[in-house]
Amino acid sequence: MKLWHLVKSTEEPELPKHRRGSLRERERAKAIPEIYLRLLSMKKFVDDLFQVILSTNRPVPLAVKYFFDLLDEQALNHGITDPETIHIWKTNSLPLRFWINIIKNPQFVFDVQTSDNVDAVLLVIAQTFMDSCTLADHKLGRDSPINKLLYARDIPRYKQMVERYYADIRQTISASDQEMNSALAELSRNYSGELNSLVALHELYKYINKYYDQIITALEEDPIAQKMQLGYRLQQIAAAVENKVTDL
Repeated sequence: MKLWHLVKSTEEPELPKHRRGSLRERERAKAIPEIYLRLLSMKKFVDDLFQVILSTNRPVPLAVKYFFDLLDEQALNHGITDPETIHIWKTNSLPLRFWINIIKNPQFVFDVQTSDNVDAVLLVIAQTFMDSCTLADHKLGRDSPINKLLYARDIPRYKQMVERYYADIRQTISASDQEMNSALAELSRNYSGELNSLVALHELYKYINKYYDQIITALEEDPIAQKMQLGYRLQQIAAAVENKVTDL
């Protein structure tokens, strides 16, 4: 079985070397209109997807607003004024870590199975979304990968959508710690019977344990953490989980 995409390859006997190049050029010229037509038919759906992801017409999820405000606050506390740095922080935390995974793996959300062809299409869309979230200008040429060339003309517009999305979130009303805690408590109540909290806590502790010394030092130096005795409480957890020798 021979696989082909969009345009079937010419099935001819082996050609002399001086004719192979011209044959490839003819096949490439034939494929370009086919690709372009399908690009036009798909473009509206890609636009709609990015619009839904990057729209603030509906209330922004409380967790997103709270976390983005936290990043802005940390930048201010550490004297970071470069807007590109803050943009990168937000991009790495939400679009690239969350949305890219959903675009590439719809089975994470929907009860579907994707074929190899669909996976290839989703990779192109995910790459386009990734390029739209970066601030760097991508210089493209005839030798650039096809997945970067397909939506090259649309990426500047998508970049503006990302920047406007971040700006709109920044201008919305801040979420207080109490509101965030209430939202988390409600989520916990709603899904308490569907999740294994012990497994989740163990995975969280494995990550904490990886940076245990740095976290303890940071908690001991932070005034609010000192007041809440968070460093001491973390040492107690470590002792209970691993029977660590600590300065309790």
